[in-house]
Amino acid sequence: MATPRKQQISLVDTPYYHCVSRCVRRAFLCGEDALTGQSYKHRRAWVEDKLHFLSQVFAIDVCAYAVMSNHYHVVLCIDEEKAKQCSMNDVLERWHRLRKGTVLTQQYCRGDVLAKPLLESVKATAEVYRKRLMKISWFMGYINEGIARAANQEDNCTGRFWEGRFKSQALLDETAIAACMAYVDLNPIRANIANTPESSAHTSFKMRCEQAKQGQQPNTLMPFVGNPRENMPKGLPFELSDYLQLIELTGRCIREGKPGFIEESLPSILNRLSISAENWLIITTEFRTQLHGAIGHEDVLSDYCEHQQIKRRQNLSHCNKLFA
Repeated sequence: MATPRKQQISLVDTPYYHCVSRCVRRAFLCGEDALTGQSYKHRRAWVEDKLHFLSQVFAIDVCAYAVMSNHYHVVLCIDEEKAKQCSMNDVLERWHRLRKGTVLTQQYCRGDVLAKPLLESVKATAEVYRKRLMKISWFMGYINEGIARAANQEDNCTGRFWEGRFKSQALLDETAIAACMAYVDLNPIRANIANTPESSAHTSFKMRCEQAKQGQQPNTLMPFVGNPRENMPKGLPFELSDYLQLIELTGRCIREGKPGFIEESLPSILNRLSISAENWLIITTEFRTQLHGAIGHEDVLSDYCEHQQIKRRQNLSHCNKLFA
């Protein structure tokens, strides 16, 4: 029986989550059908465009993504503080970019004068929207519903486009975040549909590389802000240059189809997280098969299980082995 989503999301433990959504029957509904030769590759851009749009609406940041032929991965970070700080007007305006809202919320945003009882109703509705704007289920649901409708209309058919539920994993510490992001960014390399990470279409890594050439970071992706320190701004706790170098080295190892190795002068991201090069290659090629459920070191995994009232620490042995 599937675990309820509310029992998988624990903002007390982490705001970071890895989500995967797959097409029904594992059919190539987003890629090219080898049987008929018909191409659906343009649908990958649909998913990517929605990810960038929603990152500007929800109080959820996109850390990494890869849109494949029959599924997509995304690493998300819930910004609870941002959601709480949004004014009522901002919340309503954000929600109206997604849905029509109610007659009262529309009247309020137009500047109509509302009686006190009606104004209280608008405030209550805005609080409901505020909570939705930091919920991964609403974020993923908006993507999947829109893509399914567009695809079915294009195919002139009805029925399911995605499998029943998207899968999600809690990423409990920096090691889990770095490992999962690398796994996501290297998906096209492992699938043999790209020669290098920076040429992987419809991935966050390609976008980061293009922006890095101009000395910038994408405004629709969560930025890298460097190693942890006092008064640290919001962002990924790694150096961008270290991460780009690490993905490039790892991608070459995977692409060559050999056991591979990472140069002796390990990027500082691996040194700081104390992951051996050998374990790193296992993690970035077998993340989904080796690690199920919440991911992190023993202490944070134990805290997460306690908060979520989970009796069994499902990933403990694998985390202890691979993150050491």
